[in-house]
Amino acid sequence: MKMASVIHIIGFDLLNPDIAGLQTSLSSSVALVASKRLYEKLQLEFPQDQLPPLLSIVPLSHCITAIQGALAKGDVTVLASGDPLFYGIARKILQAFPDSDIRITPALSSMQLAFARFNIPWDDARFVSLHGRNSEQIAAQLLCHPKVFLLTDPQNSPNKIAGRLLAECGEEETSDIFIYVAEHLGSSAERLFSGNIKETASGSFADPNVMILLNPAFNKIEAYPKFGLQEKEIVHSRGLLTKNEVRAAVIHALRLSGKSVLWDVGAGSGSVGLEAACLFPDMQVLSIEKDKEQWRNIEANRKRFSAWNMELIRGQAPEALQNLPSPARVFVGGSGGNLEQILEACTDYLLPGGIIVVNAVIEKTAKLAPEILYNLGLNVELKKIAVQRFSYPANEKQEFNPIKIIVGQKSMNKSGEGQ
Repeated sequence: MKMASVIHIIGFDLLNPDIAGLQTSLSSSVALVASKRLYEKLQLEFPQDQLPPLLSIVPLSHCITAIQGALAKGDVTVLASGDPLFYGIARKILQAFPDSDIRITPALSSMQLAFARFNIPWDDARFVSLHGRNSEQIAAQLLCHPKVFLLTDPQNSPNKIAGRLLAECGEEETSDIFIYVAEHLGSSAERLFSGNIKETASGSFADPNVMILLNPAFNKIEAYPKFGLQEKEIVHSRGLLTKNEVRAAVIHALRLSGKSVLWDVGAGSGSVGLEAACLFPDMQVLSIEKDKEQWRNIEANRKRFSAWNMELIRGQAPEALQNLPSPARVFVGGSGGNLEQILEACTDYLLPGGIIVVNAVIEKTAKLAPEILYNLGLNVELKKIAVQRFSYPANEKQEFNPIKIIVGQKSMNKSGEGQ
């Protein structure tokens, strides 16, 4: 009986290639998958007549189809750079061929080599790949950890990344950042660079390269909790912010999740969006506010807590909501007399299964908001929060006006999908 074909995924080490292991897998393979760069390196080690026919690795969907066809005839060797399981092709092949016999042989990854070159321990690092990926909210991706390893590409080169961090966060907030770049690791063209963010932004770097970013200022943020920020810690004007206990109830009602979009409409000082941003660094928080004084508060809080995934949208809702990314969650803290129009717009933009939470301080909002959300087709629930605080042992009482929290949830779409 014919044995099932094997997919050999082999990490190719430019410094010390495993010639014997490669020879074994190549001799049994009817096809070879490799990038142009790795194939040229392989040709230096093996005569052309010893190499199986080459399958193009791009586009990947065509490559997967070609591998499927080749497996009917025999084994397939897939050549990868470094460790195929570290942001490599192995993930896609494992997903595409879950029932196949797949054998993975890793080599030293670019990550391991880079940290070794600069004598930096890496067991406490965060790993990010911008290679062929969306690079929005660059500061939120890179500055939410004190040590980040980054896979770059020509569109997201170290100088461009450094320049965007400077533009997004400012020179003062990025002054402590130090960057290391390793170009052409393991080849004769290898070059190492280290410098501050301004030096990196003004430099030029050959592709391929990898980048290590050290952000010691992050440790200052760690002094604050991820959840449970106090009113005195948040920059605000004249006591105008959502009180601690109410903020906790609102965040609970929003049922937040990681990679999604939250609109904080009528954000005021931005306290709800701020705490959400700190809790979920991968979430995109848009603080929509019309008042210039509050703009300064939101920007100050963003910098104080390095909540770079929180963005100020200057303007009045509902007009300011146009052209924003569709939200999975919406918090309406203030409406400026436009409650019905704001809730209509938010419901239109809200993703299926999404949630809108409205804080009602005045009786008119408490009466209108549930009715509007219900008429818009949302499932509605009301909560009432009455906050009293007592000091100890003096037992001094501080009492706040009761607040109603109105929660509306949009139905799932027909396929049952939602947020």
